[in-house]
Amino acid sequence: MVIDNYFVFLRSEFHYCFKAMGKKRKKTSSRQGLQAVTLCISTALVLILLGLVVFSVLTARNLSAYVKQNLVVTVFLDNEVTPSEANKLATRLKSRTYVNGLDYISKEQALKEGTEMLGADPSEFIGENPFSSSMELTLKSDYANNDSLAWIAKELKAYPKVTEIKYQKDLIEAVNRNLAKISLVLLVLAVLLTFVSFSLINNTVRLGIYARRFSIHTMKLVGASWGFIRRPFVRRAIIVGLIAAVIACLVLGGLIWLLYRHEPEILTVITWEVLAITAAVVFVFGILITAMCASISVNKFLRMKAGELYKI
Repeated sequence: MVIDNYFVFLRSEFHYCFKAMGKKRKKTSSRQGLQAVTLCISTALVLILLGLVVFSVLTARNLSAYVKQNLVVTVFLDNEVTPSEANKLATRLKSRTYVNGLDYISKEQALKEGTEMLGADPSEFIGENPFSSSMELTLKSDYANNDSLAWIAKELKAYPKVTEIKYQKDLIEAVNRNLAKISLVLLVLAVLLTFVSFSLINNTVRLGIYARRFSIHTMKLVGASWGFIRRPFVRRAIIVGLIAAVIACLVLGGLIWLLYRHEPEILTVITWEVLAITAAVVFVFGILITAMCASISVNKFLRMKAGELYKI
């Protein structure tokens, strides 16, 4: 009778222990899952900010090139120039390395445009066409600055039948000055955000590994190598980084789509190259920074002794 009661007691104790272990395992799994979700969301938010900065820098670069390539240099020709002479000059100018585009405006076309602008034909009052033929040049972005335009204007004036060169010197100076300021601000912002994002993700990853510091110490005591202990944490961090990068790219894609719906002309500066580079930076940064932070955090706990683990 006593033996039977003893076995009943042992069976109840084992049942209680297994039940408690199951609850503890479920609780641990739930906590780890919540930590993974928190890490994924916080990493995605940081990657969205980083992606916005990279996207802004690349778009600003394209916008700078677009604005510079649409600055017009007007070359006025002699009144006696013939269409064949004008065509020869246009062919020579198109071969120059600094020319991005060229439009020839004949005297007749200039008169037509002037009549539409003034609302009357000035040749009726003067007795002749007061306009001269001209060429409108757009330059490649590298040459759209006053230093380059000075020697370009000098070269253009050396051509026969060219009488005058006009371009908006003040506008070019203002464009280059403002674009330089914007580029500097975006560059500083990108550097600061990279540092801040690394700190935020590092703290989040460290909190997740902190909860398992005693498991790390136990594995170290039983003889597991540092690489063996570190590997699952780094792998888990990389998976979280990949998921966060996918979320960040989807959010950024949605924002760009909304921007396109509001202003379709934005596609002149938002190219597939910009989108591809932005997505690549988000993915690479998401993977590298989470893996690096996980490795640093695990190494920190691996270097600690048992007594130090209770003090942090």
